[in-house]
Amino acid sequence: MALLNRVHLNGLRAVETVARLGSLATAAAELNVSVSAVSQQIKRTEKQLGQALFERTPGGLVLTEFGTAFTARLSAGFRELAQAVALAGEASECTLVVSVAPAFASKWLLPRLSRHFARHPNVLLRIDASGRIADLDHSDIDVGIRMGDGKWPDVRAELLLAQEMFPVCAPSIAAKLRSIEDLAQTCAITDERSMISWDSWFEAAGVKPVTFLKGARFTDPMLCLESAIAGHGVMLAWQLLTADALADGRLVAPFSVRAQSGLGYWLVTSQAKSESRKVRDFKVWIREEIEATMAQFRALDSAA
Repeated sequence: MALLNRVHLNGLRAVETVARLGSLATAAAELNVSVSAVSQQIKRTEKQLGQALFERTPGGLVLTEFGTAFTARLSAGFRELAQAVALAGEASECTLVVSVAPAFASKWLLPRLSRHFARHPNVLLRIDASGRIADLDHSDIDVGIRMGDGKWPDVRAELLLAQEMFPVCAPSIAAKLRSIEDLAQTCAITDERSMISWDSWFEAAGVKPVTFLKGARFTDPMLCLESAIAGHGVMLAWQLLTADALADGRLVAPFSVRAQSGLGYWLVTSQAKSESRKVRDFKVWIREEIEATMAQFRALDSAA
């Protein structure tokens, strides 16, 4: 490997191209440089190697005996390099990187991924579960799912679902809630980093806010959800976080009032990058999944 440090790769590329194509002019065209530049690279490479690779004849360059053996191996080496680069490209084409908040990934996205695998078996999904806002222009992330108002600079943002907020609790607690005023006899489970508030929900319900009993406080919505399922109190939640727990009865929405939060889940992609087939397919799939989830909510509303 140390010997390679003495020889410039551009020079080796020029030697291989001339040997393969048979002339300086055609090699220069393929490499998109001048004929004189190719000639200089060959001379420099011969000097670095300490061996003549070509004989200069009136008819052009002719490989020496050493040059014939050398360029045969050189061509094989460049073919291996080309295959390695192609392999990297194939891996990129077949891997879809999705940036998403941990709560969304864990409580809604993960249970549904098997259907994406079944529909697109050649696409490997990599989930970047993080609360940070990913830099879509300067990373390998193909698509992000963000909660907010959609007003982020330098991205394409498409609304997936407007976020509605409503109380949820375990069935044992819901049985004691005959009116909104009864919430004063329950503990509030609080997400200290939440972007939504009880005041907005009470306003939508058309009642004065009640004062809850003191309950558990967390800095993670997933822990709030698990606390609500465990029967520790009432949580102010939204559709996709609670969909599965409501569907299987671990949680109940004791009141029909749902308040618009002004926020939503958005699909975001880089404005600077063209949209690939795998991204377009993912968008179709996730919209279908969200529609199926919302159909479950409509069925629960009808049953109530």
